[in-house]
Amino acid sequence: MSDLPLTPLSKIPNFDPRHAPSLGTDAHLPAVPLARLGAEALRQRFRAPPVWEPEVRAEPRFTDRAPARAAVLVPVVLREAGPTLLLTERSLQLANHSGQVAFPGGRIDAGDADANAAALREAQEEVGLAKSHVELIGTLSNYVTGTAFVVTPVVGLVRPGFDLTLNAGEVAAAFEVPLAFLMDPANHHRHMLEWQGARREWFSMPFRDGAAERFIWGATAGMLRNLYRFLSA
Repeated sequence: MSDLPLTPLSKIPNFDPRHAPSLGTDAHLPAVPLARLGAEALRQRFRAPPVWEPEVRAEPRFTDRAPARAAVLVPVVLREAGPTLLLTERSLQLANHSGQVAFPGGRIDAGDADANAAALREAQEEVGLAKSHVELIGTLSNYVTGTAFVVTPVVGLVRPGFDLTLNAGEVAAAFEVPLAFLMDPANHHRHMLEWQGARREWFSMPFRDGAAERFIWGATAGMLRNLYRFLSA
């Protein structure tokens, strides 16, 4: 674990998911073959999707407010050493999901043509990722968060050579994780908690990034698990 002070990652009182015991990983499941993680293989997978089912569709609700539509960009950076996924650590100033690892994204505004447009706009606003560096190739099934956001994950291939400018009010950090690491269930930890009479289950994918541990969990881990199911089907 990092020596940095821990910050709240959940709306459950006195609960920090980084301290939740792991029930084990899914090392018995095969990793997505590296050949399926290349740019053309990903394009082809979205052109002709397999028959598949998302494993995680909705989280137990934390709020009674009306659902809101949102979109995130799932940015696959085409590095020579192998594709990576660009992720952010959300600012502690945000009202929802503060301090958590997330995809660039947010609410779909009235001025957005669709989820694709919203995902690209949010990525530009949050981390300065220019649309000219992104090739959108498809979407995954919607994911409903415990805070009532109905999220459309929009997958894009990102050409290297981009420069990032972080919006300090929304993003504390941006970093990349090898896609092969995230698409290997041996790195998918399972967790469970009983709270307010409900059983809550989630995945985490802790990743050591230099001196820091990037704790990927919750909605981001759920959508990554669905991406794993899509690519391994």
